[in-house]
Amino acid sequence: MTIGASPLRKEDRRLLVGAGRFLDDLGRENTLRLGVVRSLHPHARIRDVRTGDALSLPGVVAAWSARDLPEVARPIPSSQKGRPFAIQVLAREVVRYVGEPVAVVVADDAYRVADALEAVTVDYEPLPALTDPAAALHSATRLHEGWPDNAAIVARGAVGDAERALAGADVVIEEQFHHARLSGMAIETRGAYAYRDGDSGALVVWSSTQNPYGVRDAIASVLQMPAERVRVRVPDVGGGFGPKGAVYPEEILIAAAVVKLGRAVKWVETRREHLATTGHDRDQVHQVKIGFDRDGRIVGIDGSFLADVGAYPAQGDGLTMNTVNHLPAPYRVSHYRNVGTSVVTTKTLNAAYRAAGRPEAVFVMERLMDLGARRLGLDPADVRRRNLIRADAMPYRPGLTYKDGVPMTYDPGDFPAAFERALGLLGYDDWRKRQKAPAHGPLRIGIGLACYLQGTGLGPFEGATVRVDPSGQVYVMIGVTAQGQGHATTLAQIAAAELGAPFEDVTVVTGDTSVFPFGMGTGGSRVAANAGPAVAHTAREVRSRAQRVAAELLECAAEDVRVEDGRAFVAGMPSRALPLGRVAQAAVRSKALRALGEPGLHACTWFYPDTVTWAFGTHAAVVEVDVETFAVRLMQYVVVHDPGRAINPMIVEGQLQGGAAQGIGAGLMEAVLYDEAGQLVTGSLMDYAIPRADQLPGITVALTEHPSIINDLGIKGVGESGAIPGAPAMANAVEDALALAGIDVTIREVPVTSPLVASLALRRVRAPLGARAGSR
Repeated sequence: MTIGASPLRKEDRRLLVGAGRFLDDLGRENTLRLGVVRSLHPHARIRDVRTGDALSLPGVVAAWSARDLPEVARPIPSSQKGRPFAIQVLAREVVRYVGEPVAVVVADDAYRVADALEAVTVDYEPLPALTDPAAALHSATRLHEGWPDNAAIVARGAVGDAERALAGADVVIEEQFHHARLSGMAIETRGAYAYRDGDSGALVVWSSTQNPYGVRDAIASVLQMPAERVRVRVPDVGGGFGPKGAVYPEEILIAAAVVKLGRAVKWVETRREHLATTGHDRDQVHQVKIGFDRDGRIVGIDGSFLADVGAYPAQGDGLTMNTVNHLPAPYRVSHYRNVGTSVVTTKTLNAAYRAAGRPEAVFVMERLMDLGARRLGLDPADVRRRNLIRADAMPYRPGLTYKDGVPMTYDPGDFPAAFERALGLLGYDDWRKRQKAPAHGPLRIGIGLACYLQGTGLGPFEGATVRVDPSGQVYVMIGVTAQGQGHATTLAQIAAAELGAPFEDVTVVTGDTSVFPFGMGTGGSRVAANAGPAVAHTAREVRSRAQRVAAELLECAAEDVRVEDGRAFVAGMPSRALPLGRVAQAAVRSKALRALGEPGLHACTWFYPDTVTWAFGTHAAVVEVDVETFAVRLMQYVVVHDPGRAINPMIVEGQLQGGAAQGIGAGLMEAVLYDEAGQLVTGSLMDYAIPRADQLPGITVALTEHPSIINDLGIKGVGESGAIPGAPAMANAVEDALALAGIDVTIREVPVTSPLVASLALRRVRAPLGARAGSR
């Protein structure tokens, strides 16, 4: 099986027939259930926690506040830059968001846990809530003791002289934009299950996490245990999208409960808990100026923004630096300045939700491109054509430094060609002609474009072990886990191609810290670009070992041995062959490997990328807006993406379609909302809307491949890319439709809901309906 083919995913049959094993499928006899008492206040001092009534209930084994559980007194470890903060496993003195863990109960079944949670009484002294980041910056209330204000960290980037460039621009547009707060709504909520291994005594923790090594190290740190005595395993996971990459208090509480009680314990998050306590993302407010010359070329950009990071800045400046670095891309911008300030508020802590800081940047930039086109009287496509970085300028250096400390250099690519391909697939010119047809009724067509450039494949490393069993089966052990991405297929394709083994004989083993020592987790569109080269390098090493051993058996030179389709043979003599399993069996005792210092047909290597790869794409959308009800219907959606080199094009296309659905949701309906008192308003799926299948058209995907120069497989990231430009594409399309109806509005925020559109439109009707063109 070659790289670039699209075999069916190895993992799918097992999942489709119901043989998957998710967190709540795990268990053993006499497993206890754990529940968490959560703060009802966004900000309060804890006066007292009374657990006696809960302990008196039938089946309740334990009820602990922070003072009852000194084992979790140490905070969850963090290496983030910025002002110091501590995330406690159980809040001891102060709570800082609704849902923060205050106490824990353990009982013999989930129903008794629910009763016990109701019986725990907490006395609070309410403190002022901080719900608006701008107000929080100037508030006398400090969320964290010792801070001079509520600014956690500042991210900056600049090139050229933005202020001077704007002074000489023919057109300057100044705007404020807001991207709403979002929740990563994986189909499976978080969960953890733990027990003592009966033979080794190791603490075994199963978690629906994206980063088992982070969970392992956090448990070991808080409970003061050797990391080697903590084994973290990951079952099948029903979606991750970034928020599951963080370490949460419940995973440590489960471990502490097992240590203290000596019994297996399980916790599974409810959907309401998920919305209230699993990390949120986005929620940025931008003040920005852009200057154009009269031909529509960008002269300069100057901006600043506030990022509401919730109660704890758990991501440091990672997300805000993403926004700073991605805002001008993929356009030629010689003069640029941006400053992003992370502000703590009394909301759920932030997490890295799919694309993490990039969608906000693209929303701002692509809105500015459409506003510039309107001001200049140009077609939005032409403004982009005049500013996209050309293929002959690659590798392009924008003058900024990435968050890994390396000056940014864009990988080879042809942005204009990919953009034109998207317009062609959409039928852009035909839709523009259709808009000019006489209007009949209230329906108006709008077209939205959005381009992006994404830094992908962040290091620092990933590794892989490849082992050939004497049976001929090949096992690939890696440190990254899957939440639906298809690693069991794509990494098997790489191993098979590089080793010379049948794809069917390759099994990818992951999700167990005792099998592979280190891993950096999924996120940042990094697995294919990091674990992929690690698997390739290791498989080549194993093939080289096989050639040495086979040469000894076949009595020839090692350089004359070929390994193909699971067989080792002399070049030009395929009939004189040995099965790979036979070579593996001989390799245990073969003297041919003596010079390498280790027996066996296996190897372990690591890949350290120099910096990130850069992936480009364009999304194009057509919407239909009813200018009487302001309902929006998505009619067509097109994605063109450059993955560098697609390992499995079918999986790449699926990733882009899934991401696009999330981007569309962010553009039209999704928003986490808090009221002025700091209470969560969107606390269930009755209030937090996500796209339904009947609200999405078929999403057309095309790939344009320009191999990366960062890794020898040429891979660029793709996992997050689809989620980046959906919101601006929706905003641009809706505004375009309204303009055709004579409704002159500027969309400054997403999601673009019908009530939002109505509130804007009813204030700005500039002509009777039907007076302007544009209906189907």
